[in-house]
Amino acid sequence: MTRVAAIDCGTNSVRLLIADIVPGGDGGTGGTLTDVERRMEIVRLGEGVDETGRLSPAALERTFTAMRGYAALIDRHGAGAGHGPIKTRVVATSATRDAANRADFVRGVVDIFGVVPEVISGDEEAGLSFTGATRELAALRPARPYLVVDIGGGSTEFVLGSSSADAARSIDIGCVRMTERHLKDDPPSPQQISGAAADIDAALAVVRETVPVDEARTLVGLAGSVTTVAGIALGLPEYDASRIHLSRITAAQVHEVTRGLLHATRAERAEFGVMHPGRVDVIGAGALILDRIMREYGFGAVVVSEHDILDGIAWSLV
Repeated sequence: MTRVAAIDCGTNSVRLLIADIVPGGDGGTGGTLTDVERRMEIVRLGEGVDETGRLSPAALERTFTAMRGYAALIDRHGAGAGHGPIKTRVVATSATRDAANRADFVRGVVDIFGVVPEVISGDEEAGLSFTGATRELAALRPARPYLVVDIGGGSTEFVLGSSSADAARSIDIGCVRMTERHLKDDPPSPQQISGAAADIDAALAVVRETVPVDEARTLVGLAGSVTTVAGIALGLPEYDASRIHLSRITAAQVHEVTRGLLHATRAERAEFGVMHPGRVDVIGAGALILDRIMREYGFGAVVVSEHDILDGIAWSLV
């Protein structure tokens, strides 16, 4: 057994997974991952990056504050708990890839964790997401190949494969980016929604150029936009990861939830019990991305996974 710490710093949130992993002996599809600690903080690191090309001082400080708390947890569950040093990997994705001042981010992370953050490519992000999402799907026996879709704040990753990633594409459509670019009113106007949908559809056409999405038999959706839509579709009074994880949500349910979110005011969206406060502003765009994916690629349902790139980062450490 190996105790590891994975940190995923995206455009909208920074997340931590401390886990105990027992590797499998069957070519990377077995083994067990047991959560010790799983945390998420909405820090909006990518706020304004689409417009300015830089990480703002306020966004960096919000991110570093959350990371200092994570470093304390890693220490508590590591040497302080008698487990010895924990293998740690910090991965940064879309917002940091796009920022001209990403060196400021790197220096801050090294100061906090003592490791250099890896600003990974979209393709590597997609591969880690695929591993994290599909490692435990065998028990459900869904039809293969899978199309794994990870809707982030700045980008969305598309990965096709059966037991590993065979084709992948990262595209710059995400819930924060689409909100800042299009959905400016409260609630957004029909013209703003149409503009966002057209932007998303154009990106989905680009994905088809390198990922044979029509070969996929099961759509697997990851990340907070997807899990929040699932929680609303399931009618949950509060966020319950155990009920959301591996749930199956139909295209009709996704469309209904998306329509409701896009026509609701910010105050009305905040009333949903499953809604994280930091997701209220951007959930409409995230839901719209999922809805357009299902419409354009012809999926009748999505299997929702609570496990994603964060779990893939953890597995990569063993």
